[in-house]
Amino acid sequence: METTDAAIAAIRRFNRFHTRWVGALGGGLHGSGLALTEARVLYELAQRDDWQAAEMAKALDLDPAYLSRILKRFAGEGWLGRSRSTADGRAWRLHLTTKGQAAFQPLDDASSRQAGAILQRLTPFEQARLVDALADTERLLSGEAYERPAPLIREHRAGDMGWVIGAHGRLYAEDYGWDGTFEALVAEIAAKFLREFRPGRERCFIAELGGQPVGSAFVMQEDGATAKLRLVLVEKRAHGMGLGKCLVREAIGFARNAGYERMVLWTNDILHAARGIYVGEGFRLVAEEKHRSFGQDLVGQNWELVLRPSTT
Repeated sequence: METTDAAIAAIRRFNRFHTRWVGALGGGLHGSGLALTEARVLYELAQRDDWQAAEMAKALDLDPAYLSRILKRFAGEGWLGRSRSTADGRAWRLHLTTKGQAAFQPLDDASSRQAGAILQRLTPFEQARLVDALADTERLLSGEAYERPAPLIREHRAGDMGWVIGAHGRLYAEDYGWDGTFEALVAEIAAKFLREFRPGRERCFIAELGGQPVGSAFVMQEDGATAKLRLVLVEKRAHGMGLGKCLVREAIGFARNAGYERMVLWTNDILHAARGIYVGEGFRLVAEEKHRSFGQDLVGQNWELVLRPSTT
């Protein structure tokens, strides 16, 4: 596979950023007096009490002689203990002493505080994006196979409406330049849904990925025979998984089972991906009209889907 100069430069730039960010260029990680490699060895010793030196050198891809010098230093500090392996009397098992555990704890706490300080600057959505990006980066650089968690579609619960409102406002501002009046409209729709909720006749579907909401679709009662599909959205990080189609199908199935004769929706012609889903599910365009909303000149569209023949 061909590589580009830009891709090579990007990886090298990230390497420089990361080594600076973790303190690899300094004299001691988090003020511990330990170099980055020494801190990593101490961390691994704190996770297991049955390491063999040769096994650790291989796992961390370290020169055995270099690791031996690190272990010798730890032993001199009183941090490292050794015991004969019960499986192989010729082999020594390594473990941290009580003094070694005490030396490790402040380093571990400082590392957690550093990560926590970064996360506190981010919104929940940004934190989720960062976690996903780090997992993807690790998978791509290591070459290991990775199974993305399967999405879950569930009913709404406390706190979901805040995400629905924020996600709509953010994504439509980013992608289409819509102003705050659109977010206000979404807030009004969400508030009406909660305030006038009709169990069995209305439902909010939330798509979840890795424990985080990434999509929504609402079925709301327009009249006794008509359901309205509203607030269909999928976060960018969940694109390509067919979640938009799944959410719309869940909404259609619910409306049909609830006894509605038709489902309607209002959208705008610039929302090409959503319109493709509606067409694929059998909706037909019944009207469109130019309008000025959300700070933009738009073309609104009304779509309708027959769920069952009218009884009148």
